[in-house]
Amino acid sequence: MNFLETLRFAAAGLSANKMRSALTTLGITIGVGAVILLVAVGNGASASVSQSIQGLGTNVLTVSQSRGGAMGSVTTSLTKQDAEAIVDPVGAPDVEAASPVASTSVTATYERTTYSVSVVGTDPDYFETENYELSQGSLFTDSDNTVARKVVVLGSSAAEGIFGTANAAVGKQVLLDGIQFTVVGVLKSEGTSGSSDNDDTAIAPLSSVQASLTGYGSINQIVVRSPQVSLAESEIYAILDARHGIKDTSNRDYQISSATQLLEASSETDDTFTVLLAAVAGISLLVGGIGVTNIMLVTVTERIREIGIRKALGAPRWAILGQFLAEATMLSLLGGVLGVAAGVIGSRFTIVGITPVLVPSSIVLAFAVSVLIGLFFGSYPANRAASLRPIAALRHE
Repeated sequence: MNFLETLRFAAAGLSANKMRSALTTLGITIGVGAVILLVAVGNGASASVSQSIQGLGTNVLTVSQSRGGAMGSVTTSLTKQDAEAIVDPVGAPDVEAASPVASTSVTATYERTTYSVSVVGTDPDYFETENYELSQGSLFTDSDNTVARKVVVLGSSAAEGIFGTANAAVGKQVLLDGIQFTVVGVLKSEGTSGSSDNDDTAIAPLSSVQASLTGYGSINQIVVRSPQVSLAESEIYAILDARHGIKDTSNRDYQISSATQLLEASSETDDTFTVLLAAVAGISLLVGGIGVTNIMLVTVTERIREIGIRKALGAPRWAILGQFLAEATMLSLLGGVLGVAAGVIGSRFTIVGITPVLVPSSIVLAFAVSVLIGLFFGSYPANRAASLRPIAALRHE
């Protein structure tokens, strides 16, 4: 019996129980498709987070309050004066700009429409530091900040949520927690990061926000722009340590972070997340392999007399072994092909706000494993069939 005859016998054996063969193939299909799709989702999530972090700018440092103590309270608050002190051509020559940020959530009201929006109070340098681009109107100026003029620049989502369309926002009056502000500009869309909408924001002069919404005092962050973030970081530490009276540098009341640091931490987390997703999907592929073993054992039991007759007619051991191994491999091979198709098609759709990114290596690996599963999980039933004694097989009822 040659190789083609072995394949023909295997195909005939599978076609004799079409429903059973289809269900076994489905188990492999689900496993392979799950591996490809979940790895793609993990890779897509990683790419989305990385893009969002890189959008913060590699030349940006963020100074924020550090919580410590038994109750996690803030011992010393960041102030507008801290931001002004950082912009020191002598003490911090590598700092180009430092924008104080006071943020809060408010209810925006226009006519009968109410909309929850995050308000950021800052200075005009903030737009350049955060790479915001203007779509309509204009940005507020240093003069607006000096006189606490109640003007606001809206993100595209915030403008649409309040006015119904971003095109109708400029020049309109909007109430932010009952305080009237004039919309002077609308920003270009920055897109979303997972479930977070970067365009759902309102940016106003710091003095106006403190006077009307947050009160004067501490600020949430200081956003620093620098061409040399590592040098600027050391300079900022020196200035703020002196201003805050920090003696123990391991217990500062503030912290400095950069997009590079966030990107490195995010990359490690996303790699772990992707591996876990692949492991979960791999379990389903393993279950499919167990299903192949189960079905092939049933097939061998049902065809004992056939095996006995073939052996009595002189069929060698390798022919019987090859036939049942071929059947198991054909099942897993077909399941692998269908699984690859399902995974590739599934990756075309957005899943829970994430656009999957196909990883070619995961396709090759999942398909190869599906074939190996057929050989591995089919070897025991095939060996059992090949080991049957002809007389015992012929006597089997």
